[in-house]
Amino acid sequence: MNVSIAEVDYLEVMEYSRDPLIIHTDYKVLFINRAAEEFFRSTKEIMVGANPLDIFQESSKDGISQRIQSAYGEPADVIEETVYRMDGTSVEAELYCHPVKIGSTKAIQTYVWDISKRREVEKNQHDMNEEINELSATLVPLMDDVAVLPLRGKIGQEKVMTLLELIPGKVKEQNINRLIIDFSGVYTLDRMVIDYLFKITNVLSLLGVRSIISGVRPELAVEAIEVGIDLSTIPTVATVKEALAQIGMILQEQN
Repeated sequence: MNVSIAEVDYLEVMEYSRDPLIIHTDYKVLFINRAAEEFFRSTKEIMVGANPLDIFQESSKDGISQRIQSAYGEPADVIEETVYRMDGTSVEAELYCHPVKIGSTKAIQTYVWDISKRREVEKNQHDMNEEINELSATLVPLMDDVAVLPLRGKIGQEKVMTLLELIPGKVKEQNINRLIIDFSGVYTLDRMVIDYLFKITNVLSLLGVRSIISGVRPELAVEAIEVGIDLSTIPTVATVKEALAQIGMILQEQN
């Protein structure tokens, strides 16, 4: 059986699309699909006939109005805007509109995508990158060739892998021969992260840098042993002060 494309019910296709869709002309909503009802927390009865500009914050309306006018001629670029749902809540959204014809009437079809989760992921990534950059830059010099790396907060896998990449270069830049890695400010670690953290000491050793671990809590030491890390090969002390005392004794023995 051959079916002509002209026989496809376009409104039905739109209705069941998973993308929120709106058709509007002359600043009046003509149609929204089910996904748009859910997105805007509203109904067709409420939104049909409304002004599409009403979903935008006041400061954006002039710019959006100009985009709508230009979209009658050709598709507009995708933009990101804060839009308001019918219950008064706001959401970060991505919008794309293009011209359509309903009979002889020119109209605009607009897609609206919720990007709040993406924005949250991007923000978390940005915050984490800032933490990593701050952390990797915080090699606190204590003596000519001695520094301390104060780890703190929650150390996740991505953060520790980045540290593994950055720290060796930092110690070489600063001519550090002994590095105290202080765990006293760390409150959350998983086993994979523990493994990577202790691998940093192996990499530094290959560069001729001696590491001393300080501030390892008993539960962290137990987990390190359980994942197969031999703590007996790494000087481990309770505090940075004890690490400095140990370095002082080593220096005295060498002299």
